[in-house]
Amino acid sequence: MEFLKLLEVIRTPFLDTVFQFLTFFGEEMIFMIIAMAFFWCIDKKTGYLLLYVSFLGNIINTFLKLVFLVPRPWVLDKDFTIVESARAQATGYSFPSGHTQNSAGMFFGITWARKELWIRIVCVALALLVAFSRMYLGVHTPADVLVSLGVALLLVAVAYPLLNRAWDNAKWFAPLIALLLATGVALILYIELVPMPANAIAQFSLECYESGYKMVGGAVGFAVVLWLERKYINFSVKAVWWAQLLKLVLGLGIVIAVRMLLKAPLLSLFGGHDVGNGIRYFLMVLVGGALWPLTFRFFGKLGQKKAQAA
Repeated sequence: MEFLKLLEVIRTPFLDTVFQFLTFFGEEMIFMIIAMAFFWCIDKKTGYLLLYVSFLGNIINTFLKLVFLVPRPWVLDKDFTIVESARAQATGYSFPSGHTQNSAGMFFGITWARKELWIRIVCVALALLVAFSRMYLGVHTPADVLVSLGVALLLVAVAYPLLNRAWDNAKWFAPLIALLLATGVALILYIELVPMPANAIAQFSLECYESGYKMVGGAVGFAVVLWLERKYINFSVKAVWWAQLLKLVLGLGIVIAVRMLLKAPLLSLFGGHDVGNGIRYFLMVLVGGALWPLTFRFFGKLGQKKAQAA
């Protein structure tokens, strides 16, 4: 808390705006844009890596939050203030940091997969800046962000070489998917079977339950997509630049529509239980990973006649 109080003293409206902008790189929407851009348009293997590390990392992150039940800094110290614009996205318990986990898993994954020095420098810088922004805004402690950085780095370091091996020998996908699904099942069993402890904060626990079901639903969707896409679809990411842009924008629009429009109906169908959120994220991943790529042959043909004529 002492470090957070030091940062509290040096806050200014300008710095508040800067770090609120930087912390946005740890949010789900930015991850969706960047991960889908790689998966659909740039490098499918890197896209798989980013999705795998994200789902597994966030399941672990939620598990740790529910086990340790560390309150947010403003709960620990009633006199401590945060940058209010950050409060809405500071859900669940404090330890470890979900925003840091999201951004570090994504940016470290890109760093591992890409050879360009400038990309690596930018990605590492962004991961560290997001981590620092969480402390500057007052919503996480140094322990929260350091553990998330460590978990993300470990996951990327383990997953990337295994995924490379699996790309050449499909048998290696089995342990990767088994680990992902086993961790997800363990989290759901913990949520459903372990009573909420006496020292738990109900709002934070319920927010973690929601996040947990979302990530497990997405992880199951990822496993199904991996099987369907590798066995039956095997799409190509190649297309002219404007077709790539069109493919990305339209695809994201469809996935976001699934995310938004199915929330109320699915929650209503399951009586408000978060299994509705799990199914919603399963469908998001299925649409984005298997159904939308069925259109990629069409996008790949766009602009070909002009290119051949030239």
